[in-house]
Amino acid sequence: MFSAANLAAIVLTLKLASVVTLLLLLIGTPIAWWLANTRSWLKPPVEAVVALPFVLPPSVLGFYLLVSMGPNGPVGHVTQALGLGTLPFTFAGLVVGSVFYSLPFVVQPIQNAFAAIGPGLLEAAATLRARPWDRFATVALPLARPGFVTAAVLGFAHTVGEFGVVLMVGGNIPGRTQVVSVQIYDHVEALEYAQAHELAIVLMAFSFATLLLLYAVNRRVAALGA
Repeated sequence: MFSAANLAAIVLTLKLASVVTLLLLLIGTPIAWWLANTRSWLKPPVEAVVALPFVLPPSVLGFYLLVSMGPNGPVGHVTQALGLGTLPFTFAGLVVGSVFYSLPFVVQPIQNAFAAIGPGLLEAAATLRARPWDRFATVALPLARPGFVTAAVLGFAHTVGEFGVVLMVGGNIPGRTQVVSVQIYDHVEALEYAQAHELAIVLMAFSFATLLLLYAVNRRVAALGA
């Protein structure tokens, strides 16, 4: 049976991952569509920015997010002027940090799915006088559904497993910013290995189930496309 602290960390982590995944799908879809279809010279720089979390240490990204959202940072000035206070060490700050850190895990699968459609079907829809939004909603989105499934699964799982960014931006406040990965670190520091093991097993089981689901979906999609 989970302790109250561990259960609270699990609930907060699931809440964070759900909110972040929804936001990533909303933000990442137009970015992925533009990257899949544009010929602009801006495409390589934008792709590089989106993919930065793949190679950038989480502590570096977390540090700059902390500074920019702090009381003296540009984002902090805006949020304070709007009466929202500052975002670091709050759940909202965790959401912002997680969105930045998990963005490529959502954008790239959707971008690849859009790119795989090719221009032929969209051009055929255009000849039938379908407007751009109609072509996107009735042709592109249904055909890219597997990419969206992959993106949602990866975005959710990556958010659940985050550590460096959430620790830098959110700190370690029980019930507010103490997610599972941070709670495990807390238990290890206190030499509470039994409780750390309890949460680590949950993350391992979740990670395995996530990958199993992802591979099963990809195998089914490949079989249908064969």
